[in-house]
Amino acid sequence: MAESRGPVAPKDPTAKRPFYYIMRDKDICASPQPDGTGVMFIFESDGRLGASAKLVGNLEDETMLSELFTVEGFRKQVHSIGVSVQKAGDPVDVKFAFQMYGKTDPYTSGTTLTMDLVSDGMEMVMELDKYEWSDDDNVTGQIRFEFPEPGIAAKVSVAFYLNDGYTAPEQKDDKEVDITSDAYKKMIERSLMQKGNPHRLKAALDKARRGEKTYVSFIGGSITQGAGAIPINTECYAYNAFKGFCDIAGRGYGDNVIYTKAGVGGTPSEVGILRYESDVLHHGERIPDVVVVEFAVNDEGDETKGEFFDSLVRRIYNSPQKPAVVLLYSVFVDGYNLQDRLKCVGEAYNLPMVSIKDAVYDQFYLSEEEGGVVSKNRYFYDMYHPTNIGHRIMADGLINMFKAADASEDEEDLDISSITPPKGNEFENVYLVDRSNIDTCPAVEVYATHGFTGKSEEVQYAEHDLDTKGSPEFPNNWLYDGSKNGEAMFMLRVKCSALMVAYMDSASIDVGCAEVYVDGEKVLDIDPHLIGWQHCNALIVFRGGPSKVRDVLVKITDKEKKFILLGFGIVD
Repeated sequence: MAESRGPVAPKDPTAKRPFYYIMRDKDICASPQPDGTGVMFIFESDGRLGASAKLVGNLEDETMLSELFTVEGFRKQVHSIGVSVQKAGDPVDVKFAFQMYGKTDPYTSGTTLTMDLVSDGMEMVMELDKYEWSDDDNVTGQIRFEFPEPGIAAKVSVAFYLNDGYTAPEQKDDKEVDITSDAYKKMIERSLMQKGNPHRLKAALDKARRGEKTYVSFIGGSITQGAGAIPINTECYAYNAFKGFCDIAGRGYGDNVIYTKAGVGGTPSEVGILRYESDVLHHGERIPDVVVVEFAVNDEGDETKGEFFDSLVRRIYNSPQKPAVVLLYSVFVDGYNLQDRLKCVGEAYNLPMVSIKDAVYDQFYLSEEEGGVVSKNRYFYDMYHPTNIGHRIMADGLINMFKAADASEDEEDLDISSITPPKGNEFENVYLVDRSNIDTCPAVEVYATHGFTGKSEEVQYAEHDLDTKGSPEFPNNWLYDGSKNGEAMFMLRVKCSALMVAYMDSASIDVGCAEVYVDGEKVLDIDPHLIGWQHCNALIVFRGGPSKVRDVLVKITDKEKKFILLGFGIVD
């Protein structure tokens, strides 16, 4: 009989390499996909990966940060990637994917690293030299967490273990934010940039108190859409500010107070003014009593440097319902926003203004003893968007402003018609013409869609109101599908003083460019690849002259590629 033996001693553990985090206990939630699964997309291109390493991993070495911009530098620095996923309840299978964008086609020609793991909190490690890499790799692209179904929430951590010769910074723990502290309350008070004339806010609150139907609306970019909030529909600043409004009015959420969220990622007020009718007014079905406008980090690309913002504010303020207009200035991780450019609009019309930059940015650099309340790592989900606590702070800034207005002595409503617009208002009355209304538009005398025969479903989607699935932006578009059948051009004869063209940006090599001609003269080139990702965009074709009849031609320069024409913005 063989002699029994005790358990064999395990091998010594592999020595842990120096590392830093790019995600640490990050909240995620899987978005629904057409095949019934759920995926959380986290984009790492355009400097986002380096920003995450600096923000979460405390990495300050500029050489190491610059290496993260390219796949070559990333592979030089990173030996392996450690990933953990922690989900409440029974664990599920998860696939982690890290996609590199290619030079030929960003979305198809680069390497995608994948690893299977379970949502039990255990870290799994992928060694990079065990994978086959593409010669076409260009930049680090996106991380995905793929779940068996949508709606699954989890906390994830991703660590970069370093190759020999690299030193990692100390990984520091962050303290939870105490929203009941005096320091937090003082921070929120700093966000009230200008109380403004309280008349319209008081009127909206009183209307809600009386039980009358009252609409509270929010329009802006991806922060208003809810990016960084988990889940995006109920933890975003807009919904929490809406709930605060209801609480002040003493009304249940959604009883007689109706919530409208109209944030769309990457879109400036130049696009916002074109979608205001559909996304906020719902084509006349919703007439807002309060509109919060948040474009302070999206409007750098505004061709007019503020006139579209001014025009949108005036359009809302001068509407028959006389809604309260609130200006909200969000902030990026580096302190960037455009409040210095745009605040003159709020000052001219004496509007309530809330600055999140004024509230949080200086205190990022203070210790708790000095008055620091929230760290950058706690506030920012990535270099652009807030975490749940960041969204909470934004909401509390608005709620503080609502309370200040409610407690103020009433003032006479301000008529701004005689006030000179500080940035201009040429586009105050612009309206969108698309496939749904071009046949009845009095300004359009004739048009022809040579080759633009289809309608694209490949448009930008955004989660409106409490929706989590997303709905299409500019669905009534025209698609040129690259089939080269006949002429690839869109022609119209239009009588107006100013004209905009709206189109879909894309990073796909299957999408082509266009030229715009007015009365036979080329006035504009449209390159959908300049921004580098799929989203709505708009450009001015002409402006500043009298209203007269002009022939406009949008011509595709490469007939083998697609182009999505979203519509036209017309000023009569």
